[in-house]
Amino acid sequence: MGELELLEKVRGGAALVDTRVPDSRNGVTIPGAVNIPHDAIEEHRNEFDSDRLTIVFCNGPQCRQSADAIRQLLESGYPASALAYYRGGLHDWVTLAMPTEATE
Repeated sequence: MGELELLEKVRGGAALVDTRVPDSRNGVTIPGAVNIPHDAIEEHRNEFDSDRLTIVFCNGPQCRQSADAIRQLLESGYPASALAYYRGGLHDWVTLAMPTEATE
């Protein structure tokens, strides 16, 4: 999924999940994203709505945190049709001068 598609899907009601662990967030995220670290994704599985698309991202193509989160969700029975992966992650987002917001 690319940046413009991500924006369109989020405007249409998709959930956006930042799967980075707090130490790798560097104080910024994509606006509207909630942080559920990949290593805690199974603990929060009940917060996902399979009737709503959930887009996950991490630091970018070199980062394995989103891939790990997706794998865990799929192995727990979460439907693949309800998941999307923004592979560019925060790296590409920032490189393209897209808006960011501060993390807590």
